[in-house]
Amino acid sequence: MKAKKLPMVTQIVIAVLLGILCGLFFGQAASFLKILGDLFLRLMQMAIPLLIVGQIIQAVGGIAPKELTRLGGKTIAVFGISSLFAAAWGVLMAVFFAPGKGINFSQAAGEPLQAQEISISETVINFIPTNIFDALSKGSIIQIIVFGLFFGVALNRFMQKKPESALYGLLVDLNEVVIAIIRYVMIVAPIGIFALIASTISSLGLQIILPLGSYLLVYGLATVTFLGLWLVLLTVYCRINPLRLIKNMKNMSVMALATTSSAITLPIAMEESQNKLGLSSRITNLVLPLGMSLNSNGSAMHMAITVMTIAQMYQINFDGIQMVTVAVTATFVSLANAVVPGAGLVSLAIIVPQLGLPIESIALFAGVEWFVGMLRTILNVNSDVYSALLIAKSADELDHRVFNQ
Repeated sequence: MKAKKLPMVTQIVIAVLLGILCGLFFGQAASFLKILGDLFLRLMQMAIPLLIVGQIIQAVGGIAPKELTRLGGKTIAVFGISSLFAAAWGVLMAVFFAPGKGINFSQAAGEPLQAQEISISETVINFIPTNIFDALSKGSIIQIIVFGLFFGVALNRFMQKKPESALYGLLVDLNEVVIAIIRYVMIVAPIGIFALIASTISSLGLQIILPLGSYLLVYGLATVTFLGLWLVLLTVYCRINPLRLIKNMKNMSVMALATTSSAITLPIAMEESQNKLGLSSRITNLVLPLGMSLNSNGSAMHMAITVMTIAQMYQINFDGIQMVTVAVTATFVSLANAVVPGAGLVSLAIIVPQLGLPIESIALFAGVEWFVGMLRTILNVNSDVYSALLIAKSADELDHRVFNQ
């Protein structure tokens, strides 16, 4: 009989455990494995600029003309604001609870790392690339995303004028090829993560594992409290019972936690949004599929909390402007999420170097990726539905009789 292949998450957890054991038993002898880990990180980084610009162009360029209406604009505004607040909430929780305190990676890094000096004017100016090819070569993620947004809008208008053009289809095919590259690289992710963990444990010992428990607790608390803030807003604006809302969304929430996949949960979310929450088919069919690509509260919060935790591990203090930069960057990068194995690690590989932090630090979070994925997905899915409720209420397309039945 053909052996059943282990899921990627299981392989990564096993790799983390073996890496810890190898680092403990072999000590400094395991440090030579770092080259394998560095090779893996380079492989993962090499296709990221193309992945980001392609995903953004496809998401924006593929929006149906009827969705580029006032309702579509309102939907995208709700997505952007909620994702930015989610990232800001993640930063605030990380600052308040400091899950990365208690360990000093700066000693192992050699010279102490310094937070990047950032001003508001430079931040705003640097959103716009002077040359997209220069931005791609340097990996300037926000500049790449801004170009992708402009290109996507222009492509959308072009396809409306020339629907027979094959340009959009070619871009979709190109994205599939780039995602295939990421999938191939992720095949060797367990080996790369094993090497990174083993080499890190060999030099720092078990103390690096301790902050991960605090990190998960803080991330879980941030997710629950942010969902609570959403419920308060919906209770006041939509005049609905929050306990009934939780009950009516029970099935989709359980599916999100169990599968850690927004794509798999989408059909259930769409069905129950109409049959249990009272959303019109127009709102459901517009907001929920669009939200899967453009609304990622969970991903934005995940990246913000993780970046702040890594900074604390390396004894880097971000000032107010730099924290705002973390939140804005996490929001922008959440637009570029792709459905690939180890999507959480791919997202961290995008944002961590942008903020002057060592990319090898993301390997530490591979062992808790499954738990992180549960929290990230339920916030992604629920925030899509909550956004749909807000928009339905504003358009008078929320049926309270269906909601309360």
